[in-house]
Amino acid sequence: MNKATGYGKNSLADHLFLLGELALLLLASFAASYLSQHFISPIPFDVRLINAAIFASVVMLCALSVGLYDQQLRESHRGVLKRVIITMLFSAFLLEVVVFNLFDSIAINSWYMLIATTISIVLISSFRAFFHYHDVTRISRRRVLILGAGERASIIEKRMRRTVDRRNFEIVGFVRVDGDKDGALQNETILDLNVQEDLFQFVMENAIDQMVIACDERRNMLPVEHLFKCKTRGIDVVEILDFIEQETGQIAVNLIYPSWVIYSNGFDNKKWLKTNLDYRLNFLLGLFVLALTWPIMAITALLIYLEDGRRTGAPIFYKQVRVGIDGKPFHIIKFRSMRTDAEAGGAKWATKDDDRVTRVGRVIRKYRIDELPQLFNVFRGEMGFVGPRPERPEFVCELEKDIPYYAQRHNVKPGLTGWAQLKYPYGSTTEDALEKLKFDLYYIKHRSLLLDLVILVRTVEIVLFGKGR
Repeated sequence: MNKATGYGKNSLADHLFLLGELALLLLASFAASYLSQHFISPIPFDVRLINAAIFASVVMLCALSVGLYDQQLRESHRGVLKRVIITMLFSAFLLEVVVFNLFDSIAINSWYMLIATTISIVLISSFRAFFHYHDVTRISRRRVLILGAGERASIIEKRMRRTVDRRNFEIVGFVRVDGDKDGALQNETILDLNVQEDLFQFVMENAIDQMVIACDERRNMLPVEHLFKCKTRGIDVVEILDFIEQETGQIAVNLIYPSWVIYSNGFDNKKWLKTNLDYRLNFLLGLFVLALTWPIMAITALLIYLEDGRRTGAPIFYKQVRVGIDGKPFHIIKFRSMRTDAEAGGAKWATKDDDRVTRVGRVIRKYRIDELPQLFNVFRGEMGFVGPRPERPEFVCELEKDIPYYAQRHNVKPGLTGWAQLKYPYGSTTEDALEKLKFDLYYIKHRSLLLDLVILVRTVEIVLFGKGR
């Protein structure tokens, strides 16, 4: 049976986890409404039922927004508890300030929200600790055999070296194929197996669910007859490129060959609904965000003016040329967060603790407030809300020389936020640009309205925890 799933798709263990968490949230809501009814005032059952459904839905949406459903979340128990508490506080705010004010007929009382929130923090934190401690994901973990033990196969070892990276699969071993580079693997199990004679028997005897083709030289080296027999028995046989994409949510640029790009699924722009609604949805979303954030923008402009604008006449906003769709340049608009002489010596990468950043700039960069004026780039159709971050022409020229397929990120509109910002920390080097390109290409290949919505919701995590820019 083929148990392989694409990146972000739920396995049996994930379904059990989501159902368990949903049940606990419903339990917390019913317990809170029961206590409110018992000690304060009667509550109709239909109101209790509606509140339970709304409470569970809002909490799970908030949990998604702070990264609690990230399949490769790398957090300690304390880090998870912190995110659970933030989730519950965020949920309580949305419910009390927004939902129950709009629909006051279903509101119970403030004690209900306090009790439900407290119970949920205890139940969800305990449930997640139990799930992790007992490694429940093993019930749907597939057994993988890597066909190859050379340079290409070593990318699996380097890219997926942590336990959380391998939560969905167990590598039984790497099998050497003629032509593989010696000494490429450092800490993996290399099996002594004659692939031309014994591969099929080994796969059957060891209950292999998936084989990954990762040998350095494939021409006349692959045991085609054995692979065909495995396929007919339901064993999943995939390319290393597809395996890495499936497990990490990125495309390994250094392994790409032209025919893979041409023949693989994705990279098309024939999604009629997204193509035709893209600008309209971005425009409406931009108006909504502007309506919510204009007070923050006004305060930010005032603080920048008071810090050094009043004294030196320095501008509040900052315009900079960036590369947009099809490589066309445009002027991006941001709140100025650096000194006016920040690039007196020429264009420079911004670094994490850049000493050119002003005091106000340090705060607005941390919480992405400096990006808010880019809403006007969205209104002009130069950017969308989701897409690869636009880079400066000076950097693009160098990166296109050093990184293969870098220009392909200009096949879609740049965005305020993106898949790379979610998946990769702050970067300021060519190596960081390469890593982000891997995620950008994944987004370009799989872009859809659903993926855009997931990225938008999870942008809350970028703001709260200061992730990549």
